[in-house]
Amino acid sequence: MGLSASQIGRIERARHEAVTAVQLSRIGAVVGLDVRIRAYPGPDPIRDAAQMALLSRFRERLHPSLTFRTEVPLPIENDPRAWDGIVGGFRGDDERRRFIPTEAETRIHDIQAQFRRIELKVRDAGLEHVIVLIADTPANRAAIRAAIGVLADRFPISARRALTALGHGEHPRGSALIFL
Repeated sequence: MGLSASQIGRIERARHEAVTAVQLSRIGAVVGLDVRIRAYPGPDPIRDAAQMALLSRFRERLHPSLTFRTEVPLPIENDPRAWDGIVGGFRGDDERRRFIPTEAETRIHDIQAQFRRIELKVRDAGLEHVIVLIADTPANRAAIRAAIGVLADRFPISARRALTALGHGEHPRGSALIFL
């Protein structure tokens, strides 16, 4: 790879001051990983302003009696994952239906990985339902259309039905994909 063991160790521990994309690609290739680098416009303090806008559009559709919090950690000790949002304030006896987690996807780029990540969070949190918000773009609609056979069973509640229920302050009683 053209790197010493000590250089690799410093890179792994984030102690190497100047790592190149080529070096990261070489290390990734050795362990079977594709290294991908993303660029974000700066100096905006919010990395994903589009995601915040999507969550805001969703919040506007909720009944005033409902609460909506963002960046809510999973209730698992030492787990760094968080829900993009949580809708709460539903009444009822079932503790699992007092809230529903919400994930916001502004760009579908790897639908399998994105939905696998969501499914694992639902499973690990011991929940049954989730709302997935998707930015309404032609590319996102095409990606969902291509995978609808796999997704339809997991998201049985239509967007219209889910938004109507939430607009009335009611739990949608199932998972839904919502384009906004």
